[in-house]
Amino acid sequence: MLLPLGLVVYYSLHEWNVLADTFDFVGAENYRALADDPNLPSVLGATGLFSLGLVVLNLSLALLLAVLLNQKLRGTVVFRTLFFSPVVVSLVAWTIVWGFLLQDNGGINGLLDTIGVDGPNWLRGEATAMLSVVVVQVLKNVGLNMVLFLAALQGVPAELYEAARVEGAGRWTQFRKITVPLISPTILLTSIITVVGSLQVFAQIAVLTQGGPGTSTTVLVYYLYQQAFQFHHFGYGATLSVLLFGIVLVLTVVQWQMRKRWVFHEQ
Repeated sequence: MLLPLGLVVYYSLHEWNVLADTFDFVGAENYRALADDPNLPSVLGATGLFSLGLVVLNLSLALLLAVLLNQKLRGTVVFRTLFFSPVVVSLVAWTIVWGFLLQDNGGINGLLDTIGVDGPNWLRGEATAMLSVVVVQVLKNVGLNMVLFLAALQGVPAELYEAARVEGAGRWTQFRKITVPLISPTILLTSIITVVGSLQVFAQIAVLTQGGPGTSTTVLVYYLYQQAFQFHHFGYGATLSVLLFGIVLVLTVVQWQMRKRWVFHEQ
């Protein structure tokens, strides 16, 4: 792990032209180009928007599904399998299928047409492209966080809820005062892996939108791919990799430090 990280930093200090077979030391030139890159603000904005939407929707939906499936109702095993099955499906296959469904004449608009609604071109609209990519990714991975939350919920002692009911606490109060604190270590785990995963998204963008329309869905990893493997700016691509590593590291450390404030077992 350390060797590739070191090599990325080393490459970022060079200009590597594979076609011309040159490898020249340029020092901090790539980092100056990074600071002056006019596309970087929109790329970082798209990355932040995607990550925020994915984390909020994924964690909220996963916790809601876990709470519902923890009610010991009939058929919960079937629904648990149904929601988890997309996790084990090939990412590229999943994305290709959704690419067909979200086309202008695809299955989603076909369903909307049956109720008299004229659906948009989901993957080519400025307002809908990012939303579509986020929803596709949420549906793909929400089952993993759901299972983690479900395991955590089943570990909460039932006698705590019984004592709370005796004291007159309602369901919402029980959820806030008992459930959330006791599953907070799992919330921390799922938030970290979801945030890191959201910053590494590539296949969904490459298959569904290719960063468009315009640069509205060009996230950092896809921009890195464009610079390194489409435009052959490998040194600058390595510099973008260093930036991505720094963002992931900072966000992970921040979340880890915040555990002392809101994770129950750390207090």
